[in-house]
Amino acid sequence: MVSIDEVARFAGVSTATVSRALSGRGHVSDATRARVETAAKTLGYVVSSSASSLASGRTRNIGVLVPFLDRWFFSTVLSGTASALMRRGYDITLYNLTADREQRRSVFETFLRRQRVDGVIAISIELGDEETEQLRELDLPVIAIGGPNPRLSTLTVDDVAVARLATEHLISLGHSEIAHIGASPEFDIDFHIPTHRRQGFERTLADAGIPPRPALFEPADFTVEGGFRAAKQLLGRPGERPTAIFAASDEMAIGALLAARELGYRVPEDLSVIGIDGHELGEFFRLTTVDQFPLAQGERAADAILDELEARDAAIPREEPRRLPYELIVRATTARFDR
Repeated sequence: MVSIDEVARFAGVSTATVSRALSGRGHVSDATRARVETAAKTLGYVVSSSASSLASGRTRNIGVLVPFLDRWFFSTVLSGTASALMRRGYDITLYNLTADREQRRSVFETFLRRQRVDGVIAISIELGDEETEQLRELDLPVIAIGGPNPRLSTLTVDDVAVARLATEHLISLGHSEIAHIGASPEFDIDFHIPTHRRQGFERTLADAGIPPRPALFEPADFTVEGGFRAAKQLLGRPGERPTAIFAASDEMAIGALLAARELGYRVPEDLSVIGIDGHELGEFFRLTTVDQFPLAQGERAADAILDELEARDAAIPREEPRRLPYELIVRATTARFDR
């Protein structure tokens, strides 16, 4: 088995430099790090996780809390997180944190207290006061995506502003009969994202002098099938047909496109449709959307948690909450409405 001393001799550096370069702890120049990594790869040297943990007090493992594993948005954020951590030599331990109170309690009171992780990333999960306190008692860095949580470092998307941008786009095209596919109360959990998007939608209508109409709102479950059913309800009501639909997710927007096609409506000639997320199928369906870059969200969360670990080593105060970017992507599902 290749030793760290052999890697040091091959790279022409000290064993301490090899340790810093391969652990990510401490300052090492990019050129030296590259030389050490090349030496380790050439010799087939792999850092022993147990030895590294004993030496550094680190497990090189990050715990990730996620509410859903079978939803595109969450799996995409998770993919970004895992890839970014892997590039920097970290593993992940995944905790599927559902609404079940006993399951959540076991995660916070048992699993996270085993000291097998160096930090925690919470993906779009609203943590209660007790859960937040339990995380803080672990004395580990925590990054929450989707906040805000004033007691934790957070990466947040302004869902009201995202919805405003989508709605303003439709209004700018001359639409006033705009329907919204949002969420029913049982799906409006964890930061109340659907509620905030509906608020942004209705405030933008009000600012434009367009009164929101309850008949032009339909709840769904943030799936393609749910969007399909909701759009069929909206488009099938006599005398109430909208000229545009703003769906609170791209998957529901894709469902609305399929419903319009089945009912014989042309998009965008008869009906404009816009969503939110930046779904990978958006380009295929030529869907206009507000992209919130979920893959990049995961990568930024990984970078942020590792930056916090390094900041702790250097006794640097943690940063303030950070806003995540979003961007209107105009494709072929929205067009000007000519009365």
